Amino acid sequence: MQKFYFLLCMVSLVSFAQENKDTNAFEINYLKGNVLPHTPDLNHLTGHPDALMLSFSRQTHGKKEWHTAYNFPDYGGYFLYQNFNNAILGDSYAVGMHYNFYFFNRHLQLKLAQGFAYVTHPYDKADNSKNKAFGSSIVDNTNIGLSFKKENIIDKFGIQAGVLFTHYSNGRTKSPNSGINTYLLNLGINYDFDGDVKNVKDTIQNKKSYREPIRYNIAFRSGINESPVIGSGQHPFYHISFYADKRLGRKSAIQFGTELFLTEFFKDFIRYRANAYPEENINPNTDYKRVGLFVGHELFVNRISLEAQMGYYIYEPYKNDISVYNRVGMKYYVTKKIFAGFTIKTHLFLAEALEFGVGVRL
Repeated sequence: MQKFYFLLCMVSLVSFAQENKDTNAFEINYLKGNVLPHTPDLNHLTGHPDALMLSFSRQTHGKKEWHTAYNFPDYGGYFLYQNFNNAILGDSYAVGMHYNFYFFNRHLQLKLAQGFAYVTHPYDKADNSKNKAFGSSIVDNTNIGLSFKKENIIDKFGIQAGVLFTHYSNGRTKSPNSGINTYLLNLGINYDFDGDVKNVKDTIQNKKSYREPIRYNIAFRSGINESPVIGSGQHPFYHISFYADKRLGRKSAIQFGTELFLTEFFKDFIRYRANAYPEENINPNTDYKRVGLFVGHELFVNRISLEAQMGYYIYEPYKNDISVYNRVGMKYYVTKKIFAGFTIKTHLFLAEALEFGVGVRL
């Protein structure tokens, strides 16, 4: 009898492992839309882009705790080709990683994708001086999509249709850098390599509490950027943050803190503005440093979390942009206390810095 129970348990475990293992899927989408000029100096860059997006996904079915917590999302890689149908902008080729989240009985798909793109027609003083969107050939690419999706309609084939918002910017690593936003309607097909696999929810009630006391964080972010003056040269920047966070549950934490911005290009830029525009009465020795206060939210997925912050400069002797700034990006927890991250800091739609950071959560 004991052998029978042991055999029954082994069969159950094997069946469960087969049901909740990750599977593979593929999507191809054709897209057509419009450029969204967000500053007046980009009005000559309007157009009706065409695009093709290929996505390879690992479909989750409950093998890990976070699969059930997020309603069995997909994750994987993408390739996006976009023809801006504008001689000044040219074409772009982007690659990166994505997450797909599902709602309404898995018929509504939210796509979040982040990567880098190669653009064929960046700014060139002699040959392409009207392109104020891309100052370099390599730019950041961010995509947000919402689609109706139906899988396994005919055998393993299905369809999806919706809208995709794309953003391209080099984070002012080199000027000019106004960036380009587009919105596109998409229509495509999907293919499920393993067919319709059942999602397996964890039947054991997880009573673990994710609430934590207030934790204190130190983050250091750096990179290079350039002033709005084209050809003024790239300089390093150093952003140092001190903040507290409070984890509210499985998915969310709120943040509050302060940070110091040491943006080296401001030293030369302030002197340039003082000499070039004497009517502005700028002191060439004005302090270039800035100090901000910010609030934020962190969304925990697995070891990866998504971070969004909004801040205000409380110390800003030289004012170049609006006093409100934003930051969005991703963090990866190497351990429970040490993390690395990639974020973009902006003033509304204008990027200031692509930040690569490390930090500690005490």
